[in-house]
Amino acid sequence: MISKKMMLHMICIAVSAATAQVCADDSSAAQQSLTLGVGARNAPVYSGSNQRRTQMVPVVQARDGAFFFDSLKGAGYNLQSDNGLYLEHSLGYGLGRSDRDSNWRDGSDKLKGMGNIDATAATAVTVGWMATQWLSLEGKATLPLSDGQGVRYATSATFIPLQDDSDSIALQVSALFGDGRYMNTFYGVNDRQSTRSGYARYRAAGGFYGVDSNLIWGHQFTQHWGSAFSAGYTWLGDHANESPIVFRRNQTTVAAAATYTF
Repeated sequence: MISKKMMLHMICIAVSAATAQVCADDSSAAQQSLTLGVGARNAPVYSGSNQRRTQMVPVVQARDGAFFFDSLKGAGYNLQSDNGLYLEHSLGYGLGRSDRDSNWRDGSDKLKGMGNIDATAATAVTVGWMATQWLSLEGKATLPLSDGQGVRYATSATFIPLQDDSDSIALQVSALFGDGRYMNTFYGVNDRQSTRSGYARYRAAGGFYGVDSNLIWGHQFTQHWGSAFSAGYTWLGDHANESPIVFRRNQTTVAAAATYTF
């Protein structure tokens, strides 16, 4: 059974990805809860873009012991041992990317001729170790199930300098990796795409492609009302940055959410 502190840590880190979770310390609801709310996120329109947009996103999270459902990761379970080791397995859905401006998924008119990247179901497996109450280490693999878009990986370290009944602050730094299929799906330009888009042909090598850093603050106003704020910075390595569809290797993201936990 996952502990309250581990529950807080995992939810807090998820906020930085898409403002779909909350940082909340709810002693009565750590094992069984329903959280609803709304968030806003300002971020690049796709990885490597120099355009930005602000999106409103729903916050939905239901938990019953080790099992959960949320609007970011999908459905899954997480388990923790007494020595701090933990495992999370989830089944979710990725929206892919459009070669047109889009209000609901990644995309831009600058990608015209590149074609769409199809939405796909994906499973994610995370293995980690809560070394202390303020430090955790983990590795994550995300594998598509319904389309051959390749596999991406991340290894991360999370420092939690503050965690009490009303506030939690966390800093997470992740190294990003992708296999060759993943890198060429999102950063490569094949012959057909080059002809249609006008971009030079580019074949991306698999391996390390960037670093992602996130600072997250969660505040609980009452037993039910809470909020979360995050600021993120992504640096794209050469394997991604040398792609002709990458216009900015240094990218930032800011997000905020207000939630109510029943």
